[in-house]
Amino acid sequence: MSRFTEELRDPWALLLGATAAGAAWAVGVPPVGVPVAGVAVWLIKAFASAWQSTGGESRTEPARPVAAGSAVTPGSAEEAWLRRAERAAASFADLTASMRGQLLLDRIAAMRPQVDDTVGTLRRLAGHASVTASALARFDPRFLEQERVRLAQARQTARQEVAGDLDRSIAALDAQREVYDRLSGARERVLARLQSGAISLEGLVARAVEISAMTTASDGVGVGDGVGDGAHALDELTSELDLTRQSLHEVEKAARHDIGP
Repeated sequence: MSRFTEELRDPWALLLGATAAGAAWAVGVPPVGVPVAGVAVWLIKAFASAWQSTGGESRTEPARPVAAGSAVTPGSAEEAWLRRAERAAASFADLTASMRGQLLLDRIAAMRPQVDDTVGTLRRLAGHASVTASALARFDPRFLEQERVRLAQARQTARQEVAGDLDRSIAALDAQREVYDRLSGARERVLARLQSGAISLEGLVARAVEISAMTTASDGVGVGDGVGDGAHALDELTSELDLTRQSLHEVEKAARHDIGP
Protein backbone atom coordinates (compact mmCIF):
# COMPACT_ATOMS: atom_id res chain seq x y z
CA MET A 1 0.00 0.00 0.00
CA SER A 2 1.45 3.40 -1.01
CA ARG A 3 2.01 6.17 1.50
CA PHE A 4 -0.57 8.31 -0.29
CA THR A 5 -3.19 5.56 0.00
CA GLU A 6 -2.46 5.25 3.71
CA GLU A 7 -2.91 9.00 4.17
CA LEU A 8 -6.25 8.86 2.35
CA ARG A 9 -7.44 6.48 5.06
CA ASP A 10 -6.23 8.76 7.86
CA PRO A 11 -9.28 9.71 10.02
CA TRP A 12 -7.93 13.26 10.29
CA ALA A 13 -7.98 13.65 6.49
CA LEU A 14 -11.57 12.41 6.34
CA LEU A 15 -12.59 14.69 9.22
CA LEU A 16 -10.97 17.73 7.62
CA GLY A 17 -12.66 17.01 4.31
CA ALA A 18 -16.05 16.71 5.97
CA THR A 19 -15.47 19.94 7.92
CA ALA A 20 -14.49 21.77 4.74
CA ALA A 21 -17.64 20.57 2.99
CA GLY A 22 -19.77 21.77 5.90
CA ALA A 23 -18.09 25.17 5.90
CA ALA A 24 -18.58 25.51 2.14
CA TRP A 25 -22.28 24.80 2.52
CA ALA A 26 -22.53 27.29 5.39
CA VAL A 27 -21.13 30.19 3.33
CA GLY A 28 -23.51 29.58 0.45
CA VAL A 29 -21.50 27.53 -2.02
CA PRO A 30 -23.86 25.97 -4.61
CA PRO A 31 -24.78 22.34 -3.76
CA VAL A 32 -22.69 20.97 -6.61
CA GLY A 33 -19.61 22.66 -5.20
CA VAL A 34 -19.96 21.46 -1.60
CA PRO A 35 -18.61 17.91 -2.11
CA VAL A 36 -15.91 19.32 -4.40
CA ALA A 37 -14.61 21.51 -1.57
CA GLY A 38 -14.61 18.58 0.85
CA VAL A 39 -12.84 16.20 -1.53
CA ALA A 40 -10.27 18.87 -2.40
CA VAL A 41 -9.29 19.42 1.23
CA TRP A 42 -9.22 15.65 1.84
CA LEU A 43 -6.88 15.06 -1.13
CA ILE A 44 -4.66 18.04 -0.29
CA LYS A 45 -4.25 16.83 3.31
CA ALA A 46 -3.38 13.30 2.18
CA PHE A 47 -0.97 14.51 -0.49
CA ALA A 48 0.79 16.94 1.85
CA SER A 49 1.30 14.29 4.53
CA ALA A 50 2.53 11.72 2.01
CA TRP A 51 4.90 14.21 0.41
CA GLN A 52 6.37 15.25 3.75
CA SER A 53 6.95 11.65 4.80
CA THR A 54 8.95 11.00 1.59
CA GLY A 55 11.33 13.88 2.16
CA GLY A 56 10.09 17.00 0.34
CA GLU A 57 12.67 19.78 0.29
CA SER A 58 10.61 22.26 2.32
CA ARG A 59 8.62 19.85 4.40
CA THR A 60 7.35 20.97 7.77
CA GLU A 61 8.60 18.84 10.63
CA PRO A 62 5.79 17.28 12.66
CA ALA A 63 5.54 17.77 16.39
CA ARG A 64 8.36 16.00 18.19
CA PRO A 65 7.31 12.58 19.50
CA VAL A 66 7.92 11.45 23.02
CA ALA A 67 11.66 10.94 23.31
CA ALA A 68 13.07 7.60 24.34
CA GLY A 69 14.63 9.14 27.44
CA SER A 70 11.53 11.09 28.42
CA ALA A 71 9.97 10.74 31.84
CA VAL A 72 6.59 10.01 30.25
CA THR A 73 5.61 6.44 31.09
CA PRO A 74 4.80 4.35 28.00
CA GLY A 75 1.20 3.18 27.92
CA SER A 76 0.10 5.67 30.57
CA ALA A 77 -2.93 7.94 30.37
CA GLU A 78 -0.66 10.97 30.08
CA GLU A 79 1.18 9.48 27.11
CA ALA A 80 -2.13 8.81 25.34
CA TRP A 81 -3.21 12.44 25.68
CA LEU A 82 0.23 13.68 24.67
CA ARG A 83 0.13 11.54 21.53
CA ARG A 84 -3.24 13.02 20.58
CA ALA A 85 -1.88 16.54 21.07
CA GLU A 86 1.15 15.76 18.92
CA ARG A 87 -0.98 14.29 16.14
CA ALA A 88 -3.17 17.40 16.18
CA ALA A 89 -0.09 19.64 16.00
CA ALA A 90 1.31 17.61 13.10
CA SER A 91 -2.02 17.94 11.25
CA PHE A 92 -1.98 21.68 11.90
CA ALA A 93 1.53 21.87 10.43
CA ASP A 94 0.35 20.01 7.32
CA LEU A 95 -2.56 22.38 6.86
CA THR A 96 -0.58 25.58 7.32
CA ALA A 97 2.27 24.55 5.01
CA SER A 98 0.36 25.93 2.02
CA MET A 99 -1.28 28.88 3.77
CA ARG A 100 1.62 31.30 4.11
CA GLY A 101 1.38 34.41 1.97
CA GLN A 102 -2.38 34.09 1.43
CA LEU A 103 -4.86 36.69 2.59
CA LEU A 104 -6.14 35.87 6.09
CA LEU A 105 -4.80 32.32 5.94
CA ASP A 106 -1.26 33.48 6.63
CA ARG A 107 -2.51 34.47 10.11
CA ILE A 108 -3.40 30.84 10.71
CA ALA A 109 0.04 29.74 9.52
CA ALA A 110 1.63 32.27 11.88
CA MET A 111 0.04 30.43 14.83
CA ARG A 112 2.37 27.45 14.38
CA PRO A 113 4.91 28.60 17.05
CA GLN A 114 2.10 28.98 19.59
CA VAL A 115 0.82 25.51 18.76
CA ASP A 116 4.33 24.08 19.18
CA ASP A 117 4.70 25.91 22.49
CA THR A 118 1.41 24.40 23.65
CA VAL A 119 2.57 20.90 22.76
CA GLY A 120 5.88 21.52 24.54
CA THR A 121 4.02 22.50 27.70
CA LEU A 122 1.79 19.43 27.41
CA ARG A 123 4.89 17.27 27.02
CA ARG A 124 6.37 18.66 30.23
CA LEU A 125 3.05 18.22 32.04
CA ALA A 126 2.92 14.60 30.88
CA GLY A 127 6.37 14.13 32.38
CA HIS A 128 5.15 15.61 35.66
CA ALA A 129 2.17 13.26 35.62
CA SER A 130 4.44 10.24 35.17
CA VAL A 131 6.78 11.38 37.94
CA THR A 132 3.78 11.80 40.23
CA ALA A 133 2.49 8.34 39.33
CA SER A 134 5.89 6.85 40.21
CA ALA A 135 5.80 8.61 43.56
CA LEU A 136 2.26 7.43 44.25
CA ALA A 137 3.29 3.85 43.53
CA ARG A 138 5.44 4.00 46.68
CA PHE A 139 2.36 4.40 48.87
CA ASP A 140 -0.26 1.86 49.89
CA PRO A 141 -3.20 3.97 51.11
CA ARG A 142 -5.15 0.90 52.23
CA PHE A 143 -2.24 -0.26 54.36
CA LEU A 144 -1.82 3.22 55.81
CA GLU A 145 -5.47 3.30 56.82
CA GLN A 146 -5.32 -0.15 58.36
CA GLU A 147 -2.22 0.77 60.35
CA ARG A 148 -3.80 3.96 61.61
CA VAL A 149 -6.91 2.11 62.78
CA ARG A 150 -4.75 -0.48 64.53
CA LEU A 151 -2.59 2.14 66.29
CA ALA A 152 -5.61 4.24 67.27
CA GLN A 153 -7.20 1.22 68.92
CA ALA A 154 -3.96 0.40 70.69
CA ARG A 155 -3.67 3.99 71.87
CA GLN A 156 -7.01 3.78 73.68
CA THR A 157 -5.73 1.16 76.11
CA ALA A 158 -2.00 2.00 76.04
CA ARG A 159 0.00 2.63 79.19
CA GLN A 160 1.35 6.11 79.71
CA GLU A 161 4.95 5.14 78.94
CA VAL A 162 4.10 3.98 75.40
CA ALA A 163 1.33 6.46 74.56
CA GLY A 164 3.83 9.04 73.29
CA ASP A 165 5.39 6.57 70.84
CA LEU A 166 1.97 5.59 69.54
CA ASP A 167 1.01 9.23 69.05
CA ARG A 168 4.19 9.84 67.04
CA SER A 169 3.49 6.76 64.91
CA ILE A 170 -0.06 7.93 64.21
CA ALA A 171 1.23 11.39 63.30
CA ALA A 172 3.74 9.83 60.88
CA LEU A 173 0.98 7.83 59.20
CA ASP A 174 -1.18 10.95 58.92
CA ALA A 175 1.73 12.80 57.29
CA GLN A 176 2.17 10.01 54.73
CA ARG A 177 -1.53 10.09 53.93
CA GLU A 178 -1.43 13.85 53.46
CA VAL A 179 1.45 13.50 51.01
CA TYR A 180 -0.44 10.81 49.12
CA ASP A 181 -3.56 12.97 48.91
CA ARG A 182 -1.59 15.99 47.66
CA LEU A 183 0.15 13.94 44.97
CA SER A 184 -3.13 12.32 43.91
CA GLY A 185 -4.78 15.71 43.58
CA ALA A 186 -1.84 17.09 41.61
CA ARG A 187 -1.91 14.17 39.18
CA GLU A 188 -5.67 14.48 38.66
CA ARG A 189 -5.32 18.18 37.88
CA VAL A 190 -2.50 17.60 35.41
CA LEU A 191 -4.33 14.76 33.64
CA ALA A 192 -7.45 16.92 33.35
CA ARG A 193 -5.41 19.72 31.78
CA LEU A 194 -3.65 17.30 29.44
CA GLN A 195 -7.04 16.10 28.27
CA SER A 196 -8.46 19.57 27.71
CA GLY A 197 -5.23 20.73 26.04
CA ALA A 198 -5.18 17.84 23.57
CA ILE A 199 -8.87 18.23 22.73
CA SER A 200 -8.41 21.99 22.33
CA LEU A 201 -5.65 21.40 19.78
CA GLU A 202 -7.86 18.96 17.89
CA GLY A 203 -10.56 21.61 17.85
CA LEU A 204 -8.02 24.15 16.62
CA VAL A 205 -7.28 22.00 13.57
CA ALA A 206 -10.97 21.60 12.75
CA ARG A 207 -11.58 25.35 13.12
CA ALA A 208 -8.55 26.17 10.96
CA VAL A 209 -9.95 23.96 8.21
CA GLU A 210 -13.33 25.64 8.55
CA ILE A 211 -11.85 29.13 8.30
CA SER A 212 -9.75 28.10 5.31
CA ALA A 213 -12.80 26.65 3.57
CA MET A 214 -14.92 29.72 4.34
CA THR A 215 -12.29 32.05 2.92
CA THR A 216 -11.59 29.94 -0.17
CA ALA A 217 -15.25 29.33 -0.91
CA SER A 218 -16.07 33.03 -0.56
CA ASP A 219 -13.32 33.95 -3.00
CA GLY A 220 -14.65 31.42 -5.48
CA VAL A 221 -18.32 32.40 -5.48
CA GLY A 222 -18.15 36.04 -4.50
CA VAL A 223 -19.73 35.72 -1.05
CA GLY A 224 -18.53 38.94 0.53
CA ASP A 225 -19.31 38.06 4.13
CA GLY A 226 -17.13 34.97 4.08
CA VAL A 227 -13.84 36.80 4.59
CA GLY A 228 -15.31 38.95 7.35
CA ASP A 229 -16.74 35.92 9.10
CA GLY A 230 -13.41 34.16 8.67
CA ALA A 231 -11.53 37.08 10.23
CA HIS A 232 -13.90 37.11 13.20
CA ALA A 233 -13.56 33.33 13.61
CA LEU A 234 -9.79 33.67 13.40
CA ASP A 235 -9.78 36.32 16.15
CA GLU A 236 -11.75 33.95 18.35
CA LEU A 237 -9.42 31.08 17.50
CA THR A 238 -6.34 33.12 18.38
CA SER A 239 -7.87 34.13 21.72
CA GLU A 240 -8.78 30.54 22.54
CA LEU A 241 -5.26 29.36 21.78
CA ASP A 242 -3.78 32.12 23.97
CA LEU A 243 -6.11 31.18 26.83
CA THR A 244 -5.17 27.51 26.47
CA ARG A 245 -1.47 28.33 26.56
CA GLN A 246 -1.87 30.59 29.58
CA SER A 247 -3.84 28.02 31.55
CA LEU A 248 -1.33 25.30 30.70
CA HIS A 249 1.57 27.44 31.91
CA GLU A 250 -0.30 28.10 35.16
CA VAL A 251 -0.93 24.40 35.69
CA GLU A 252 2.72 23.64 34.92
CA LYS A 253 3.83 26.20 37.50
CA ALA A 254 1.50 24.67 40.08
CA ALA A 255 2.73 21.15 39.23
CA ARG A 256 6.33 22.20 39.77
CA HIS A 257 5.35 23.60 43.14
CA ASP A 258 3.54 20.36 44.07
CA ILE A 259 6.08 17.79 42.92
CA GLY A 260 9.22 19.69 42.05
CA PRO A 261 10.92 20.27 38.65
